[in-house]
Amino acid sequence: MVTELKEDKSEDEDVGVEAIYEGTLRTAEGSGGGKADGIGEKKQLNPRDIDAHWVKRYLSKHFDPNESQQKTQEVLNILKNSVDDRACENALVLLLGFTHFDFIKQLCQNRHMIYYCTRLKQTQGEEREAIENEMASKPELKNILDELIEVREDDIVATERGKRDKAAQQRRMNEAAQEAVAAASWTQQRKVYDLEDMAFAQGSHTMSNKKCVLPDGSQRTQKKSYESIYVPPLKPKPFGENEKLMDIEDLPKWARPAFKGYRTLNRIQSAIYKKGLHTDNNLLVCAPTGAGKTNVALLCILREMSKHMNEDTTIRKDEFKCIYVAPMRSLVQEMVGSFKQRLEEAYGITVGEMTGDVQMSKEQFMLTQLIVCTPEKYDIITRKGGERSYTQLVTLIIFDEIHLLHDERGPVLEALVARTIRQIEQTRDACRLVGLSATLPNYKDVARFIRVEPDDLFFFDNSYRPVPLEQEYIGATEKKALKRYQAMNEIIYDKVLESAGRSQILVFVHSRKETAKTAKAIRDACIERDSISKFLREGSASTEVLRTEAEQAKNIDLKDLLPYGFAIHHAGMNRLDRSLVEDLFADKHIQVLVSTATLAWGVNLPAQTVIIKGTQVYNHKKVVGQKLDH
Repeated sequence: MVTELKEDKSEDEDVGVEAIYEGTLRTAEGSGGGKADGIGEKKQLNPRDIDAHWVKRYLSKHFDPNESQQKTQEVLNILKNSVDDRACENALVLLLGFTHFDFIKQLCQNRHMIYYCTRLKQTQGEEREAIENEMASKPELKNILDELIEVREDDIVATERGKRDKAAQQRRMNEAAQEAVAAASWTQQRKVYDLEDMAFAQGSHTMSNKKCVLPDGSQRTQKKSYESIYVPPLKPKPFGENEKLMDIEDLPKWARPAFKGYRTLNRIQSAIYKKGLHTDNNLLVCAPTGAGKTNVALLCILREMSKHMNEDTTIRKDEFKCIYVAPMRSLVQEMVGSFKQRLEEAYGITVGEMTGDVQMSKEQFMLTQLIVCTPEKYDIITRKGGERSYTQLVTLIIFDEIHLLHDERGPVLEALVARTIRQIEQTRDACRLVGLSATLPNYKDVARFIRVEPDDLFFFDNSYRPVPLEQEYIGATEKKALKRYQAMNEIIYDKVLESAGRSQILVFVHSRKETAKTAKAIRDACIERDSISKFLREGSASTEVLRTEAEQAKNIDLKDLLPYGFAIHHAGMNRLDRSLVEDLFADKHIQVLVSTATLAWGVNLPAQTVIIKGTQVYNHKKVVGQKLDH
């Protein structure tokens, strides 16, 4: 809050100041001296010249940073609160002194324009709209607003014209470059890329589909507070003539223990089997979530083990290392558990975890054959260009969820790939790169980036899903934020109730605080409407397990929710609580789990109903809400 302090002065003092000020102005004008940094009354001020820092930019040249910041705010307060130009002049002279009379004159002559244009450039959204409405209601300000609106339209036209001129100039440059190359055949031709045109300025949600067409069989339903669109699952593609599932018995005898409990590989794994287990080529596998990409990674790990295997099938463990890069700590933890179960007992392979939760010393790193880590951790240990003690034995790097190249953390993955390729080129030491990804539109670009040949690129669409995916999109039609939030909670309760008792439910929200709020809202609605028994029967084994485990939980909200068959999961919880929730959900004791995106990146949990609450996620770095990437 800004308040104005006024000192009581006698009329004589005011008159004296005004007289001195007027005399000084006349003397200065007569001598023609001291135009302050090009600011004078002859230069007519235009609203487009005034930005959020117009006043501060002038004051920072004559005062230190702290003082200029304070005086900028005081100048704006004077421009706002002065009753007339004379009062404004007096106050500004007292604040800035007589040496800045040109600047003071310009402020006084354009005080409404300077104040309101500065405020407009400093605000946005509803506050900006309120200022524009205020300007439109006052005749002396309406002309300024009209001129600003015309300027905006002129700027849009000028921007478009500039883009066209830039594109034409770029074409001329390209043509000139091609002519120069043709004239000198020894000169290598280079492509010129316009990075600004290639950027997805509006985010990754616009990069895949230019138009949206509902598939056959879709249904649209209109309800009181929401609209619903149902999309049926895709029909599985029929098997090809020569396509068949790979029998585990047909694998090499030494490789079978890794697939204990399996009878065959699935369609995707069977198609990739030969490339994964019998070649050293780089691979990129794009397949839907739940399609078994982890087993593809396992085939590649077995390939590396086979190259360091004795005749009696024992492994020379000090000759190689494999790196598995996963984006989230929860996914890293799950992969470590899975690989330990399948590799440690059967082959004696040591599997280690390296995340923000679990540190690994250099000695431990050297004694571990399979390291599962986050991109940032592996980036840290490989950043020193000349230091190769960590990487000289690495012969396989697997990048899980590599479609996150387009995410904010994408540059870290790019750095890891580029660093590895540079090391291969410099040292001639072989290192295999394997990318695992969900379905993504520009998979050929990603394949080129990690040096994958066309024959080693595998793309499978959603028709290859082992479990067909039904989709329903629901849009709340309430206008007010509070009613819309309540409507969303009501919709979630209805959808959760549809699956209650038949399958487990996973609800994704976009903030840690929202996990507990949503879980408690669903639980309270169940208690209020006497439907809690559909989620957890009194006296059942799950009831006793949950009550016992609730006492061990450290998180207060989790302790409150567990006895009812509900739970929450997010990165702010400690490791023990997260592991407890994942284990209880995997054992089907928890019926409804509300989580942030920590469980979205490929963590395998037995949920048949998944609900995503809201499509707006808050970006704390940009301090703004943005659309959820798919």
